[in-house]
Amino acid sequence: MASISASGTRRAAPISGLVLLPLLVAASAPTPTPTVEVSITGLRNMKGQILVCLTANPKAFPDCSKDKGSVRMAVKAADTGDFLIHAPAAGTYAIAVVHDENGNNKMDLAIFLPREGFGFSRNPAIRMGPPKFQAASFVVAGEVRQTIRMKYML
Repeated sequence: MASISASGTRRAAPISGLVLLPLLVAASAPTPTPTVEVSITGLRNMKGQILVCLTANPKAFPDCSKDKGSVRMAVKAADTGDFLIHAPAAGTYAIAVVHDENGNNKMDLAIFLPREGFGFSRNPAIRMGPPKFQAASFVVAGEVRQTIRMKYML
C-alpha cells in the first residue's frame, strides 16, 4: 500500500515484518529426520530382544560397533510388530538384526554357526557369512519401510 507524504509525493509503504515472518520461519525450520519403519517377520518365539544396527558405513556392516555414527538399539521381541529407526541424515544405509533370545546383548555361536536368529534389510540371500553392504543397502531420504525376515541356522 502506498502513502502520500506531506509534500504531496507518493512513497511506498514499508514491507511489514509480519509479511516476511512466515518466510523466515519456513527457512529456519529444521529438516525432519529421515525414518525407517521396520517390521520383523519369522521370529521363532517372543523371548529376549532384537538387536538392531543401522549403518551407512560399508566397512562397519554388519557389526555397528565399528561405526560411531551408526544407530544401535534393542527392541523387545514381543514389540517387533513395527518400530521406527531415526537415521542421522539422508543417505544409503543397511540394517542388521539379531534375535538375542537370552538377552546377553550378543549373537551366540555354536561352532561358527549362529545359535540365534538374524536378518538384514532387503533380505539378501545368505551363503557363507553375512551379505555385503551393497546387497542389504537402501536409500533413506524421508520415510521408508523395510520388512526383515529372520533366519535361523540351528
